[in-house]
Amino acid sequence: MKTEEELRRDIVEVGRRIWVRGYVAAYDGNMSAKLNDREILITPTTVSKGFMTPEMIVKTDMDGNPIGPGKPSSEIALHLMVYQERPDAAGVVHAHPAISTGFGVARESLETPTMPEVLAHLGSIPLTEYATPATHEVPDAARPFIKENNALLLANHGSLTVGRDVFEAYYRLEIVEHFALITLVAKMLGGQHALTPEQVARVMSMKGA
Repeated sequence: MKTEEELRRDIVEVGRRIWVRGYVAAYDGNMSAKLNDREILITPTTVSKGFMTPEMIVKTDMDGNPIGPGKPSSEIALHLMVYQERPDAAGVVHAHPAISTGFGVARESLETPTMPEVLAHLGSIPLTEYATPATHEVPDAARPFIKENNALLLANHGSLTVGRDVFEAYYRLEIVEHFALITLVAKMLGGQHALTPEQVARVMSMKGA
């Protein structure tokens, strides 16, 4: 199990990667790591995710109350909801990658089963209802989907990925954005060709093999 200092450094590194890859702009995005059953570490509000330091990361209890200095992300309720609904999750990433966010703005999900690798790593990527950012509407919109899915598109509001740690949540974000690009190209070339139910079942039976 990682120490608090190690988890702080992990969040900083994931923030740097997200900023470098252009998945966020300005103060966009937020990420967190579960420290234990009582506390989480989360990115601070109004800070570029590419220029954080471990000391900036905010520790809170499971009600979102800060423990120590700093003000947590305005989307902390979304992260707390994930940890409540998914005891297996210990990392959460919310970002605004341009292509997958474009699908959310167009109100199109990424649920068509076209790539075996995406099915194996993520399964389905559903689209939530629109919710006003930084309000309890956001976790309420995501709640019906989060138990069965590791990645969601938030309508007009980016993506949400969860994992066993913050790095796994980040890697799942990479998969979502890459799949969104492939889907966009397929649409431009004439449309998607979905795998058959039998092909999907075979991929899912091999998952983790």
